[in-house]
Amino acid sequence: MALLIELTPGPNMAWLALTSASKGRESGFAAVAGIALGLVLLGGASAFGLSELATSSPIIFSFLRYAGVGYLLWLAWTTWSSETETSDPAMDHSRLVDWFRHGLLLNLLNPKAAIFFIAVLPAYIDTGFPVGPQTILLSFSYVGIATVIHLVIVILAGSAHDWLTQGDCQHLIRRIFAVMIALIALWFLRSTA
Repeated sequence: MALLIELTPGPNMAWLALTSASKGRESGFAAVAGIALGLVLLGGASAFGLSELATSSPIIFSFLRYAGVGYLLWLAWTTWSSETETSDPAMDHSRLVDWFRHGLLLNLLNPKAAIFFIAVLPAYIDTGFPVGPQTILLSFSYVGIATVIHLVIVILAGSAHDWLTQGDCQHLIRRIFAVMIALIALWFLRSTA
């Protein structure tokens, strides 16, 4: 089930592909680490019932939804208005931390991820055994499967990075990626309605 869900295109998948193609594999790998931590935190919150609270409250769900869309739109704007190159040949640690943070925040602000831990995960828990260890095992299994798929996306999309950043078209490519991030935000808004 986790494999099927992760292979279905969604905002994380599209954003990771754009990040890796425009910024390179290192940024994509940092973003994957942030997304994985976000999934671990959501799995832990689910074990304590916090995810159910977030999805059963229309106010909290709407806040997460609009905050996620707002964050994606902010990323689109910073990409559009940035005067720097689409790639930085001397990738430093602080920039990788930024991509890690972007991945973490995007995943924590994604109510669909919380819904997975409430709607799908409990169906695989055997009530005849302690629930806590099963929840942890299932959550980490899901995070492992999701992370492998995200890494494959980064590797494949990162292959286009060198081609996209050659020549004088970098400004245009940055603008195209900004528009695509904005479209992902609108897709996210529509898919969580």
